[in-house]
Amino acid sequence: MPGLTSASGVLGFLSDEEPELKVFALQTLNDDIDTLWTEVADSVGQIETLYEDESFPERQLAALVLAKVYYHLQEYNESMAFALEAGDLFKLDKEGEFEETIISKCIDTYINVSAARNATPQEKSRDVSLPTLATTFGNFSNDPDSTSAGLTSPTTPFSQSALPSKSLLSRQNTLEAPAQEILSGSASVPDRLKHKALEKVIERLFEACLREGRYRQVVGIAVEARNLEVLRRVIKRASDDEKNSSGKQVDSGIGSTDELMEYVLDICMSIVQERGLRTEILKLILDLLSDIPAPDYFSIAKCAVYLNQDEEASAMLKKLVSDENQNSTAIAYQIAFDLYDNGTQEFLAKVIKSLPAKVEVTPEDPENPTESDQLLGELNDRAGAPAPSSEDVSEKGFEVFGKIRKILDGSETIRLNLEFLYRNNHTDLSILNKVKDSLEGRNSIFHTAVTFCNAFMNQGTTNDKFFRDNLEWLGKAVNWSKFSATAALGVIHRGNLTQSRKLLEPYLPRRGSIGGSIFSQGGALYAYGLIYANHGADALDYLKEQFNEAQEEVIQHGGALGLGIAGMATGNQEIYDSLRTVLYTDSALNGEAVGLAMGLINLGTGNIAALEDMITYAHETQHEKSVRGLAVGMALIMYARQEGADELIEGLLNDPDPTLRYGGIMTVALAYCGTGSNKAVRKLLHVAVSDVNDDVRRIAVMSLGFILFRKPGSVPRMVELLSESYNPHVRYGAAMALGISCAGTGLDEAIDLLEPMIKDPTDFVRQGALISLAMIMVQQNEAMNPKVESIRKTLKKIVGDRHEDAMTKFGSALALGIIDAGGRNCTIGLQTQTGNLNMAGIVGMAVFIQYWYWFPFTHFLSLSFIPTSMIGLNHDLEIPSFKIHSATRPSLFDYPPEQEVKTDEAPTLIATAVLSTTAQAKRRAQKKERAQRRESMDIDQTPTTPKVNAPSEKMDVDEEAKDKEDKSEEKKEGTDAEKEISATESAKKKLEKEKVGYEIENMSRVLPAQLKYVSFPTGRYKPVKKPTGGVILMIDTQPEEEKVLIEEKLKKVVTEKAAKPPTLEDMRNETFGLARQADAAGEASGAAAAAAVLTAVDEDEEGGAEAECPRDFEYFTDVEEDDAMDED
Repeated sequence: MPGLTSASGVLGFLSDEEPELKVFALQTLNDDIDTLWTEVADSVGQIETLYEDESFPERQLAALVLAKVYYHLQEYNESMAFALEAGDLFKLDKEGEFEETIISKCIDTYINVSAARNATPQEKSRDVSLPTLATTFGNFSNDPDSTSAGLTSPTTPFSQSALPSKSLLSRQNTLEAPAQEILSGSASVPDRLKHKALEKVIERLFEACLREGRYRQVVGIAVEARNLEVLRRVIKRASDDEKNSSGKQVDSGIGSTDELMEYVLDICMSIVQERGLRTEILKLILDLLSDIPAPDYFSIAKCAVYLNQDEEASAMLKKLVSDENQNSTAIAYQIAFDLYDNGTQEFLAKVIKSLPAKVEVTPEDPENPTESDQLLGELNDRAGAPAPSSEDVSEKGFEVFGKIRKILDGSETIRLNLEFLYRNNHTDLSILNKVKDSLEGRNSIFHTAVTFCNAFMNQGTTNDKFFRDNLEWLGKAVNWSKFSATAALGVIHRGNLTQSRKLLEPYLPRRGSIGGSIFSQGGALYAYGLIYANHGADALDYLKEQFNEAQEEVIQHGGALGLGIAGMATGNQEIYDSLRTVLYTDSALNGEAVGLAMGLINLGTGNIAALEDMITYAHETQHEKSVRGLAVGMALIMYARQEGADELIEGLLNDPDPTLRYGGIMTVALAYCGTGSNKAVRKLLHVAVSDVNDDVRRIAVMSLGFILFRKPGSVPRMVELLSESYNPHVRYGAAMALGISCAGTGLDEAIDLLEPMIKDPTDFVRQGALISLAMIMVQQNEAMNPKVESIRKTLKKIVGDRHEDAMTKFGSALALGIIDAGGRNCTIGLQTQTGNLNMAGIVGMAVFIQYWYWFPFTHFLSLSFIPTSMIGLNHDLEIPSFKIHSATRPSLFDYPPEQEVKTDEAPTLIATAVLSTTAQAKRRAQKKERAQRRESMDIDQTPTTPKVNAPSEKMDVDEEAKDKEDKSEEKKEGTDAEKEISATESAKKKLEKEKVGYEIENMSRVLPAQLKYVSFPTGRYKPVKKPTGGVILMIDTQPEEEKVLIEEKLKKVVTEKAAKPPTLEDMRNETFGLARQADAAGEASGAAAAAAVLTAVDEDEEGGAEAECPRDFEYFTDVEEDDAMDED
């Protein structure tokens, strides 16, 4: 039936007295509303009258017609309000623009209303575990009227900042008003009825999604609306559907509750910004998982770590071990590895204490347990498990718990990573030697740059050969260069726990020892902390003792840094008190290191007492270095505290001291790191363009990288304009923000922004651009990113350029070390393989960027390096030999080729310019010489035809020879160009010829981007979980067959003990004995060979050994020399 062309006749029926005609008119209009709405719009008042008439039988039909008319008029709020009143006549399953638009509007309104209803009041949203901070901050007002005044200040309070309504980032503040306006708008119906109508429509939507198995859509709406009841219902419904369908997968591919849980966890950790909401969701997930008969233990472990519920983690491990089968044991081991990767030292120590331990009861009184037994029982009761006894835990169980302890304290992971880095080391020493040869070792900044380059390249590989081969260069280190060079041993041997004391013994301070450089002793304590980074249980007592006994400021400086790194996040009050005592001595040199160490010890604890001490002292001291150390330390204490840090941020950003404002920005960066918080980003951008201090603006832009490193693609767009700022500090901050957020991604957008900055007129901007490029390009090869080769060439060119500024060359040397970090087996990771925040990595990066003020902090970047390995273990924690399949071409994720070392060619002689007169004279002389020779010959010459124009012929010959040389040079250049073209063509052909798919041996390098292509062939071993890189427990499906294990190479390496440092007499007699020391070192380890050099006292050191006076020598003047020659 053809549609109506005009509505004038039908609209007349609306005024008729018969209800049937009115209904007919509405039905006709409803069918053809898309073509007739322009005419119907004039009669909206009549239709609204019908809708409001309670005696009218088809009020819902009138509401539907009104909804469609308002939809075409683009009055979507009014349209939605009437569509809700249309009830079942509004077809949710009908496909059309009207239905889709109104459904979308309903969902948005539901989310706004529900989120507002379920939002926690602002005064309750503060972290209850964080007491009020009583400080002596500068005055700031909490009065709302002061907001406008605050906006004009460069240090606007964090919670009072506001933006114009046009800002996309202020969306969250303007959501609630439209929702209330919609629901109390034009239709004169009580809000309560409209809320019910809205909920009814949303329920119909949810039910339709659940019927079709589209659980993720409902989960997304529920999380955004903060409706945890809906979330609980969806997960239970998915579990019931799975049971009813006997595991049959639904259309969306989410066939199991475990996968849905994984999805909820993922959006909870990566999308939900509010800490309070995230905690509530994780608690809900934890409760639901506990009710499932066969739960996803890995999800439980992830929730337990974030919620800091060590009792839940220990109870889960006990339950798995009690099953006493291979699968459960392997899962328990895997969970222990995951807990170590994601948990703090304090959390892991609590879990270790709560695990059952084998305690021998004295036979005299077997019924009365000892004090340790009682303590163990209390801990186990608190963990929700019965107190362990010999009846509860078998011998095998105690053995398994012993291995779990070793995993949780980190020794197993560290040992495996060390073995991986040692056996797969691909460090290109030719690059390192080129850097050393290009930079003058007597210049302190260049010597330090080579030290850092060596440390980063060989991080964790235990390969200190460079020190052994370059003792003469190493001997040029003085003062703080010597401090950094000694600390580099800690980076190179990071994780070498069993040999650490033996390696560093000649460098470490000893009681009663005379002589030795205080800089090498301080650097050795720093190195000791780096070796035990975030694993300080065995090292803290020794470091604490050395720190307390040290009298020299340099040794205290190194000891404080070592204590902070090794004792990270332990919350050890005794160490904190020792650090505070040294801080109060008011030493500028120690203040920076001690303030930083105080923050590292209390990392993420939110310790109010510590914050008050630090704030008070920061206002009292006159030393800028101390204030800066304390400012960064306070930021570390608030790590990942989010809203709990707002009060501290308000105070610091209002302080008139720019160094404390700098600390306030660092607090924003660390408190909200990885959250992508709009509030934090808004604040940083505001400060970046408004603060009066360049340091504060620079760190504000840099901090964007910490907030957004989980969304690296959004950072280039955000800092694009900032990278072109007139202020070089802002440009440097933009470059570093790109490096921090896009590290290891090879992101083209970031590289496109950084490449022009390499030619920036300011030297430190070029430095930041080079370092950031190396961070982004780490572990990239030409197949992954074609620009990597040109960037490597640029770095090498800048290092060797004599006309380049020192700052830029320093950055280039650092970049060459970063791009080949850990023997080309490490990447920069600010999050763990399982997606949690990498605490050590974030802290390392945060302290590394302080190298701007103090070069020794550069070593902290090594904490951000994580091995890109795939290490499979069996249920006995042995390394079996098996293959892993990668469904890619081998060259795609291969190591970059090593640099070709060119042999030194003799310099080519340039042809000397010859004047025409000189050539004529030479020809005349040659002619005369030939004539004389002919005359002097005794024998008769055979008559020959005389040669005409011999000289000109010779010239022709010379010209021919020159032509040949020119042609040969052209040919050579042509062949070189042809070689390059043929090389690229052969590489392309090689790529084309390569087969897709190849096998990788266990304990090999597997890049994060490669993980999605990796699979385990069906065979003897299968993983307990989806591989995420790192350590993976494998289940042996053929345990009765003989095992083939991979032999550990590092166990065979014997670390040689270095000689004791020389006495003062030895140093006087052998000041210049470096060559003899090199011969004596032979094939000894680099640490042992370098000991005599680095521990020598510098000549300009106060109280050190003086150089021997040279012997007397005779001096002659020019006159005396001439007289002596005349006498001869």
